[in-house]
Amino acid sequence: MAASIWKNSRVYMLACIVYWGILLFGYDTGVAGGVIATKAFKQAFGLEGAPQSHVDNVSSNVVAVLQGGAFFGALGSAPTSAAIGRRWTLLIFTVVFVVGAVLQTIAGPGSGGLNLIYVGRVIAGVGVGAISAVAPAFVSECCPKEVRGRITGSFQIWVATGVMLSYFVNYGLSLHITTGPRVWRIPFGFQLVPGGIMGIGLIWARESPRYLARAGKTDAALKNLAYYRRSTIDDPEVRAEMTEIEATVLEEKEARAGLGWKEAFFGPGNWIRFLIAIVIFVLQQFAGQNSVGYYAPRIFASIGYQGTSQSFLASGVYGIVKVVATAIFIFFGVERFGRKWSLFWSAIWMGILFYIIGALLKEHPPVPNNNGYVPPASKAMAGLLYIYCVAYSFGWGPLPWVYVSDIFPNRTRHYGLATASATQWLFNFTISKITPTMVTHLGYKIFLTFATINILGMATFSYFIPETKGRSLEEMDIIFGAITADQRARDIRKAEHVVDGRGSDSDVVDKGSVEQKA
Repeated sequence: MAASIWKNSRVYMLACIVYWGILLFGYDTGVAGGVIATKAFKQAFGLEGAPQSHVDNVSSNVVAVLQGGAFFGALGSAPTSAAIGRRWTLLIFTVVFVVGAVLQTIAGPGSGGLNLIYVGRVIAGVGVGAISAVAPAFVSECCPKEVRGRITGSFQIWVATGVMLSYFVNYGLSLHITTGPRVWRIPFGFQLVPGGIMGIGLIWARESPRYLARAGKTDAALKNLAYYRRSTIDDPEVRAEMTEIEATVLEEKEARAGLGWKEAFFGPGNWIRFLIAIVIFVLQQFAGQNSVGYYAPRIFASIGYQGTSQSFLASGVYGIVKVVATAIFIFFGVERFGRKWSLFWSAIWMGILFYIIGALLKEHPPVPNNNGYVPPASKAMAGLLYIYCVAYSFGWGPLPWVYVSDIFPNRTRHYGLATASATQWLFNFTISKITPTMVTHLGYKIFLTFATINILGMATFSYFIPETKGRSLEEMDIIFGAITADQRARDIRKAEHVVDGRGSDSDVVDKGSVEQKA
């Protein structure tokens, strides 16, 4: 284990740099729901004493406009990443995010300040959306297959850590700073810390070897691959991996050159991967976790934890449970249990727990104005929510990102991850807009709704997808039928000429074309 960590330490370091942007993903989505729940924010922006429908609308807008911007950022990241590479794309969109964070931080009271928060969150969303699409692709392309699930899956640990930080920042402010603009300026301003760390770290990061190979820079790709493996360019294992990468590039140039976006989305073996990427993230957003995550203080208040500090503390504990559970699964479970069955059993247990919570809430609704007293039924529901969080973290939390990072070939990975990320943000936006209204009007039925989706939708979907544990990224074309195993073996033999310096990509492509015609 220790030897493996040392050998892959540069990949772990890359993940630690790039995933500061993913911490922003979690922090940004969690912080707004807490800020808008404070009395100072409601007073400053005219929400105190306003009709509940107006409060719900403003609350959902503050949360959702970030997701709206993120949707367009994720889509825009694909052509940018394909043109200039993963590293420079991340640097550019980190700067975009920082601009948005500054606008949120300087906003003052009143309608003008609220509009500035909206604009800032849209701009920050563009940055976060692009980062969420490019970061997992960048890390996945640099990982060896033996630890790819663990390293790419740590994505969700960073998301969960960001959410947890947002809860405790809001909890600390509820105890020590309860009036004035600092109630929102401090939590919004804190976003600049991880954004700055990521931007500085990217200056010293190296480009993805798979991106370089596709760009025709075979020598640079081999050097970067050796760097990330802590080895030399003459290491047989490094050269064998580079040969497989180059074989995939050559196959794409022979069979798919010039077909453009139609091939990317509808080529052999591709459309089913895009369909999986879209469906898996639609289902993840309707698992119920994001409704709890974005509006945790309000969710806990709805089951009996009333009072700002009390609901913030319960939310903070939820954040801790999520971080710890995700970390345990990523480091000890993802490569042992695989993707498919972890997703299946995660969905089953989430559904069962939500059905129980819904039934308890129906039979034991919280008592208004309870003067700090939390009834036993509310404690039981909170405990079940924490267990639900463990079930989510052992499957549907981290694994959609791992699975989607696994399945796409080099040529379409940036399109695939951008599509997946855009889907995630689009339905993130939908959930963040409708959750306040659902909590107001559905009550206990919100848990029954999500439970049904968990079992009938998510578990069924998980049962039919193929397992990808322990398979290289280049093997995914065989799994999804884009090429046969025999053809891949022939292409690997051809690619050895390029890696060993005995020919160029174009030479091998021409030979392949001649062979096919013959």
